[in-house]
Amino acid sequence: VQLQASGGGLVQAGDSLRLSCAASGRTFSSYGMGWFRQAPGKERELVAAIISRSGGATYYADSVKGRFTISRDNSKNTVYLQMNSLKPEDTAVYYCAASRWPLGRRSDEYNTWGQGTLVTVSS
Repeated sequence: VQLQASGGGLVQAGDSLRLSCAASGRTFSSYGMGWFRQAPGKERELVAAIISRSGGATYYADSVKGRFTISRDNSKNTVYLQMNSLKPEDTAVYYCAASRWPLGRRSDEYNTWGQGTLVTVSS
């Protein structure tokens, strides 16, 4: 599978953005998917993950719980990250990734990565 992330941009604090990650290949529905982010000078961190089944179990980092929602549409080979109530500390490059694990928590559990999309939140 190959991944293409999009939807980043410059927004103000409190605004919303929706990131999309389009996957190529016929095996998308067999992968768990995750969104990671990496801010300047910081390590890459998992933001949210979802199991292979649309509408299935999800995981969120505490820092985004209640503000971000991960979802997927296997008929469109796409995973989304809806980000509401954005904060300046959400500024980062966001990456989507695919994993053979249902809800991988570590970056080494993900074997395919998209190219990243920059989200900048101004105060």
